[in-house]
Amino acid sequence: MSVINITGLILAGGRGTRMGRVDKGLQHFQSSTLAAHVMQRLAPQVASVAISANRNQAAYEAMGVPVWPDELAGFEGPLAGLQTALRRCRTDLLLTAPCDSPFLPADLAERLHAALLAQDADLAVAVTMETDESGERYRRVHPVFSLMKASVLPQLSAYLDSGARRMDGWYKSVRVAEVLFDDNAAFRNINTLGDLKDMEALAARAAQPAQHQPGGAGYTPDAMPVEQAQALIRSLVQRHAPAPLAQRVGLRSALDRVLAANIVSPIDVPAHDNSAMDGYAFRGADLLPDAPTTFKVVATAYAGRPAAVPAGPGECVRIMTGAVMPPGLDTVLPQELAAAVGDGRVTVAPGSIAPGANRRFRGEDLAAGAPALRKGKRVSPADLGLIASLGIAEVAVQARLRVAYFSTGDELRSIGETLDAGSIYDSNRYTLFGMLERLGCEAIDLGSVKDDPDTLRATLRQACEHADVVLTTGGVSTGAADYIRQIMAELGDVAFWKMEMRPGRPMAFGRIQSGGHSALLFGLPGNPVAAMVAFYFFARGALLQMMGVDAERQALPLMRARSAAAIRKKPGRTEYQRGILAADGQGGQEVRITGAQGSGILRSMSEANCMVVLHASQGDTAPGDMVDVVLFDGLV
Repeated sequence: MSVINITGLILAGGRGTRMGRVDKGLQHFQSSTLAAHVMQRLAPQVASVAISANRNQAAYEAMGVPVWPDELAGFEGPLAGLQTALRRCRTDLLLTAPCDSPFLPADLAERLHAALLAQDADLAVAVTMETDESGERYRRVHPVFSLMKASVLPQLSAYLDSGARRMDGWYKSVRVAEVLFDDNAAFRNINTLGDLKDMEALAARAAQPAQHQPGGAGYTPDAMPVEQAQALIRSLVQRHAPAPLAQRVGLRSALDRVLAANIVSPIDVPAHDNSAMDGYAFRGADLLPDAPTTFKVVATAYAGRPAAVPAGPGECVRIMTGAVMPPGLDTVLPQELAAAVGDGRVTVAPGSIAPGANRRFRGEDLAAGAPALRKGKRVSPADLGLIASLGIAEVAVQARLRVAYFSTGDELRSIGETLDAGSIYDSNRYTLFGMLERLGCEAIDLGSVKDDPDTLRATLRQACEHADVVLTTGGVSTGAADYIRQIMAELGDVAFWKMEMRPGRPMAFGRIQSGGHSALLFGLPGNPVAAMVAFYFFARGALLQMMGVDAERQALPLMRARSAAAIRKKPGRTEYQRGILAADGQGGQEVRITGAQGSGILRSMSEANCMVVLHASQGDTAPGDMVDVVLFDGLV
């Protein structure tokens, strides 16, 4: 069937009351999340996928699809998400599936679409035959598994405007086709934490041959979607990575380190009520409402030098920015607003200043005892200044993450060596060094290693015994001399090694052990661009997670820009293309591809200032289409 006119919608916008008000779609299931499993089964059936979600939107956006919060206020239910989706989708048809049904049928869209056409219906819905407690058979309608025409939006809106909220109640206003499915388990919802545990065990028993894989049952190590791979990495890091150790360092040494505890302010900031401007301080109550007010200047207050003379009624104090407000005074007139100044007096025009203006209150920026910076934040230059303003000389930070890295390949030569036929200089170790330094890791360079199993095994053991994480480049594809993957299996577990992405399809991830030590290992591709892409979109987040960086700051920030030209791409895999982002002359941003996108063209990474992210569900991009972009600023 054709899926060109179908948008798939994953319904994840509910309150999750039966699961303790947690976000069901983000619950761990088979080394991924429920929503990721639903998307994996839904995406091949439709042209594009979106998620209806009202919470944790950043986590859902990290799956690489649009996230649409409800536009209907005061009601978090599937109909609210459905109404928003019908307004936003740009296709003739919308297919819905809940985030808590990870085994939805692979032919759901095809069968619903066939019934929609055959019966000239507005909406097609899945039905199964169930057995009640007395043994009687009955037809069970699954309203959240439905395919509908976008033209039903007026009927749905009218139904919601009436105050009704039942998912299947509005069917009376449209023509409905019911489609009988034989596989009842495919429509099973996971509503409680108990259901989640039971379904996990059931799936493991049903896929016995895969249960010994570190990724768990049901995952595909030789063709893994990007989002599933990222979720698997997060899960394994959470389960196997040791908690980072804390240490106290001097303030200057804390730059780019990760806070191990909240920075709590020991003082009020500012410590006193003070002036926000250079000007004249007086009582706002002394201002005349309809006539000029003249004050006598009796003293001057400077920052760090309070006024020596108190001001009474009709008197004011010349005051500088940051100076302590004299007792009883609550208003500051900026000096440029004075109607007249001279002979020790200043005149204020009526209506030129409001009582209480330009006064900063004690503790207005930060109250004593309040957190100034939160645990998990990387310390920036601005943070150093903030901490210094609190009088704090030392802070608790996470110990630097130790990352050992090396390149593999007989063809590699170090800088300074002579290039013979077929050999190349090893560039990957230098890009890895730069990327690790930018993250604040302790980088341990183990050099270039020949394609010899014994040497590779010994180097991996050495790396494991001296580092928390091991990074390699090369040796993870299917070539005769690609040994990393098989040695990883000897020393530990291989979670996956091929992904549906370009560049960087071959990439190993797992855990190795040696000499009583354990380390996570990323086997990055050997091609320079592919190695950098794999690092940024997979290894980087895991390293930050191990460093104790809070979850919100682990993901790469995406921005939207218009494509300057057409970009060819087939749906089904995620592509990362190097681009140059610039202003389009109309107040927006426009991105163009740098040219040839071969994974060995490192110059293209140097010329580019961003990466264009083309998600698995996307096809060709036309000029003017909006695309996701990750800026290189601060990364490369």
